[in-house]
Order: sequence, then C-alpha cells, then structure tokens
Amino acid sequence: MAVNPNCSIISVVGGKGGIGKSVFTANLAVATCVELRTPCLLIDLDQKSCGDQNFITGFQKPKTINDLCNFTGTLNPRNLSAVLNVHPQMPLHYLAAIKNPGEVFSVNDSVTIKQIQTLSNFYKYIYIDLGNQLDDLQYSALDLSTLILNVTTPEVLTINQTLRLQNELAAATIPQPMVQVVVNRFSKSGLAVQSIEKSLRKKVLGTIPQDDITAMAALKRGVPFVFGAKQTAISASYHNLVRTLSGGLLQKLKTIHKPTLGLKKDNDELSGGAPKKKGVDARTHLKMTIHRRLIKDLNLKNDDISKAKEDPILEKKLQNDVKVGIGKILDQEARGMPNTDRKQIIKEVVDEALGLGPLEDLLALESVSEIMVNGYDKIFIEKSGKIQLSKIHFTSNVQLRNVIERIVSPLGRRIDEKTPYVDARLEDGSRVNAIIEPLSIDGPALTIRKFRKDSFGVDEYLKYNSATKQMMDFLKLSVSQGKNIIISGGTGSGKTTLLNCMSSFIPSDERIITIEDAAELQLKQEHVVRLETRPANMEGTGAIAIRDLVKNSLRMRPDRIVVGECRDGAALDMLSAMNTGHDGSMTTVHANKPREAISRLETLCMMAGMDLPAKAIREQIAGAVHLIVQISRLSDGSRRVMNITEVQGIQGDQVTLQDVFAFKESGYDKNRKIVGKFLSKGLIPKFVQDLKERGVPIPKDLFSNEVDVTPQQKAPNHRPSGIRRPKMKKTGSES
Repeated sequence: MAVNPNCSIISVVGGKGGIGKSVFTANLAVATCVELRTPCLLIDLDQKSCGDQNFITGFQKPKTINDLCNFTGTLNPRNLSAVLNVHPQMPLHYLAAIKNPGEVFSVNDSVTIKQIQTLSNFYKYIYIDLGNQLDDLQYSALDLSTLILNVTTPEVLTINQTLRLQNELAAATIPQPMVQVVVNRFSKSGLAVQSIEKSLRKKVLGTIPQDDITAMAALKRGVPFVFGAKQTAISASYHNLVRTLSGGLLQKLKTIHKPTLGLKKDNDELSGGAPKKKGVDARTHLKMTIHRRLIKDLNLKNDDISKAKEDPILEKKLQNDVKVGIGKILDQEARGMPNTDRKQIIKEVVDEALGLGPLEDLLALESVSEIMVNGYDKIFIEKSGKIQLSKIHFTSNVQLRNVIERIVSPLGRRIDEKTPYVDARLEDGSRVNAIIEPLSIDGPALTIRKFRKDSFGVDEYLKYNSATKQMMDFLKLSVSQGKNIIISGGTGSGKTTLLNCMSSFIPSDERIITIEDAAELQLKQEHVVRLETRPANMEGTGAIAIRDLVKNSLRMRPDRIVVGECRDGAALDMLSAMNTGHDGSMTTVHANKPREAISRLETLCMMAGMDLPAKAIREQIAGAVHLIVQISRLSDGSRRVMNITEVQGIQGDQVTLQDVFAFKESGYDKNRKIVGKFLSKGLIPKFVQDLKERGVPIPKDLFSNEVDVTPQQKAPNHRPSGIRRPKMKKTGSES
C-alpha cells in the first residue's frame, strides 16, 4: 500500500531538543486547519516523547499509536474517532505517542507505517512530529513524506546540530529539495537569516518570531496559540508558512523521485535475496544504513577527513576507527553475512567514507583513460578509446557529492549552490570537472580525465601508429629550434598529452613557464616554473585567469611560455609573446582542422576587447605561429596526428597554410579499425632551409615517403623552400 497521492505528509525534525519543535508542529497543523479550512491529522512519532504534544493540544488522556495498531476493524471516515483524538474546537485530529510521561514509547514499526498509509486516504494534510533522534520507524515515516521541515533556532550551537541532521538526512539519500529549513524563535538578537543560510548552504523557507509570552499562555490553556491568539505576529507567521506550502511547493515536491529507504531487511535478503520493497537494492540499502550510522556514531565530517589526509598517522587511525565502526554495524544489521561479502562491503564503505568511493578502483586501472559520472547510479568509462557503462556505482548522490567536495577542498576550491561547478585535479594530476544541482538536474556530474603515470613519449606515438618517426623527428627539430607551435584538436583528442610530449623536446638549459587552468603538464626539465589559475573566492573576487598569468609571465624572464589551453583573450597575449622574442612557445586550441584553428585564434583574440581589425589579428597570427599540429580522435577510438601544417604567411586577407605531413584514410580493416597512410606532402618548410644554412643537422629522410614511393621516385631530401619534388603528385596546397 502506498500513500494517497492527494495527501501531503509533512514531517518535522530538529537537530536538538529544546528548540520548540513540538510547539511548532502543533501550531502549523492548526494553522493549516484554519487557513485551508480542512481537517488535518497530527501524529507524535518522537521516540523520546514525554507526551509534550498532549499538553500543547490539550488532550489529557489521548488515544495512542498503539491503540491504532491494535485496532482490528477496517478504518473508514465513520470510525476514525474510535482510534483518533478529535479536537472539540477545530478540525484537528491527533494521535499521541504515549498517554503519560511515565510511559515508554514502543510500537510495531511495520504496522504503524501501514496504518499511516491507510490514514492518508482520509486527510489532505498529515503532520508528523519525528523528534531529533531518528531510528528505523522515523526513517520509514520520512520515506512516506512529501516534505521534511528541519526546525532550528538562530543560535550557533543549534545551527551546528541542524547541519549534522541535514547531513544525516542527506546520507539517507533523501532528495535535498524535500528538506526545508524553518527558523523558530527568530529575533534581532540572534543570527541573521543570511548567516544561517550560509552555514547550512540552504535557503530558509520561513521564520517564526520569538514570542515567549504568547507561547507560555497557550501552553497553560492547552490550546495552540494560532487558534487562541489569532491576532499576534507569531500566529500570522504560521499562516504565511501555510500559504507558502500550499502555494505549489508541496505539489512540486510530489514529482521528485525518492529512493525507498524501507525498514530493516532480514539476513537472507541482505545476503543476496531479492529486496522486499521496490527502490534501492538490499546491498545498497545496507551501505546507506552503515553510512547513516557512521555519521551519527563517529561524527564523520569532510573537514576532519581532509585534516587526516595531511597526517599519515591520523589518517591510519581514522581508517581503523571507521573499519571497526563498520564491523560493529554489520554485526547488528547483517549477521551471518559471508566473510568475502563482509570484506567487500567494508572496503566499499571505507572508500566512500574516506576516499573516492568506487572511483578508487577505476583510477587504479591503467586501461581506463576517462571516467564520467552521471549521477550516483551511472558511471561511464573510456576504455581503449571506447565509452562503456561501468557496473559499479555510488550508494547515493550524497556520497558522490562528498567525494566531489573531498577532491576540491584541499585545493582551496569550493562547490555549492552559489558556485555549482568547478575545475580541479587529483593528487596524480588527473583533471576533474564537477557540476551539481541545480545546474545538473539528475544529480552531481563528475568527469575525470586521468593522468598517465608513465609519460606518453615518442615511442608510444610510434607504437600506437599515431604518427611516424619522420613526423616526430620533424616536431623535435621544430621545438628544439624555437618554432612557435599551436596544437589543435577536439575535446578528448589528446592535445594536452601531445603538448606534454613535445615539451620534452625543449632544451634543458632554457627557462620554461607553464600556465594552466589545472596543472597537468609534467616537464622533466629542471628550470621550470608552473603556474595555475585561481577561481574567485566566496565574495566573488580574487580570480586569476590564464590571461593574467600570461601577462605576468612576461616579467619572469622566460625563454619559453607553454600555455595548457587558450580559450579566451589570452590568445592575443600569447601571440604578442611569440612576436616579441619568446620563440618556441606552445599552446593548444579547440579546432577540428588547421584552417579552423586559425579562425579560432582570430575569434579568441577578438575576445581580448582591443577592437583590432581582423586583418591586423591575422597578420599577428601569420607572424607569430610557425606550425599547427592537428590531432584527432577517430571513430574507432584511435588518436592520430592528422596534419602538421606550416603557416607560410599572409596573402591579401587570408593566412596561407601548407601541409608538411598529413594522414590519409583508406578504409577499415576486418576489425573495423581505420587504416590509412601518413604522407609527406612534398613541400619543405621555409625555416628548414634556414636551419640548414645555419649548420643545423637535418636528417636525410625527414620528408621521405618510403612506404609510398619507389627508390627511383625519391627526390633529393632538401630543396629551397617553395620548390616541389619532381614526379610527386600534387595533393592540394592548403588544408
């Protein structure tokens, strides 16, 4: 049986006792009765209840939940008064937890939940007071709820406890929009609403002003003040809150997908049997339970975990404490579980609680080059150039969010509702991008471009047929002789990897400045200064962009400037540096062809806001850039250097280009892999002749096509620039 879709169940919780949560729940229920003129049901499910609601509502000897559970008949509108308390002055119906303060609250959880589901057929609004200590019954009630109101007061200690409860609810995979904050006893002497929202990282739904005189008078009379003192400001605030709830919020929340939490599973179900209820599977449910209890038992916080990461001894102690804690919980929740399953559960929970969760295993696999997380239950990986869905997943979006915060916090980055996306990197240099709600609709999205532990050098490019020896020798010659190079390619084509490889060709006696958004380049030279951009702080100031670092690097006496990627007006500063003596500088741009790379550079330069004419920008490009290296990821997942193109100059309004090397596709093999040939295009770059005249040794076969021409067809290895080889078929003068 499910909750009637026409009924809204509003559960009220609090981080600590003594904050007026029970008074708040009772008055909100009464305000709903009065404002909307409809009967409402108030249920006390506080497991530490002392019968407070009995005094607040004025019921001296009320009917309790046990009376409801022991009722043997079929509930219907005519016999509700037999199991519920009906207020004589208003349409408020009430179900107590206990009859008197000396009684212990003890009920049958499953029967209680079934009866509440039945009662949802007779009421449009049901309010449940859950207290501040949540157990299986309370979590099962939350499973039925449309809205959860987390009540707090404007005091520092209470806010801390409210944040703890908020994290505990999040660990139970409760969608965050379902949990709304209400500030009770609000006054000018307490914390401001803005400070509370900043601490909780959540908007406050409403505030209830402090009015101790009205509240005390109502308690003495046993009549909620919303009914007995209608003209007061505190009563008006409750009516405003009811209007907010009924004005579309509750209806909107009913459309949210909620994972089923459910009651405890029995042992054989946890050991691999089919779940009794729809929703999360038994294994995931067990891990959710462990996470929830770990937070409560060990008071785990991301800040404590971050501090432990800095101290190996503290980190080891924390890991042991967590393992012991998990073991105790497993003894209670899944007694009899096979030892192999037990060890695996402990490993998975430790990884999620202290590390990067299921990503730990994926990051350890060398064959996985990229990890793409689309919400907690979908993890895609790129393996051998192909994207596939992984079988592993996170326990919940909350665990995924915790992992994201664990990645970005040590780097001084932040991710929250104000800054819902971030670029960062892991300790090994892997590049990370994360984006969260509300921008990411289906939960947090995380993308990790893995950093290779072993550098991808010339041998690897030859091994994987990504380039030929002649091409790599030509690039080595160009870099070592200080030619300015642009690496062009699409997303994931391998631009940064190629830039890293080509950077190794820079002579070791030169001073190199690298500038990146997230530091990935691993140069082996000794004289290297690595610079990294910085995002804005919480006040929206202090951001340092690529362009700022390029300008600053000019004052650092660089021989070479290597920029990870030009994506804004920094391109103009980069070209200026190339034109003013910083020969041999390199960067990457997003483009699919060499000609498109020129257009892309032109567009980026216009973003600098200098209002330069297009021809002036093209002249800058033609004068600064010597080579464009185009790399692409092909349809079979392979990556190849498609073109090495010389920038020859400018004719009229166009920058002239000429391919030096190019890859020509010829079809597919039986395994659907792309086959083709790397060809020298028959034109020797202008600067090669200049290098030869300066005495720089040039390999004899640098521009040969040994595979494609016979010995009789081979031309002399070096000719003055602009002179074509004899008997070589023309394949086009420009890209």
